[in-house]
Amino acid sequence: MTEHYKFNQNKMCEFFPCHRGVEPEKFNCLFCYCPLYMLKNECGGNFKMTHGIKDCSDCTIPHDENSYATIMSKMKQVIERGSDF
Repeated sequence: MTEHYKFNQNKMCEFFPCHRGVEPEKFNCLFCYCPLYMLKNECGGNFKMTHGIKDCSDCTIPHDENSYATIMSKMKQVIERGSDF
């Protein structure tokens, strides 16, 4: 069984790589927009609050080569949070 769906790169993107701290050949673009953003301080990432806005520019969680497993382990929380709206 293949697991190629867990990793995607878009080297043609004008922002690639959009975060420092991940080797370009291991940079995963699958979660370009992090689905954990809505978890606020429970996301587990390296973020800071800037003028009341969550700033994730120093976070590499959705972009490292093992990001799929990390993101999927928190998707139940994301779905539950989404049902609150």
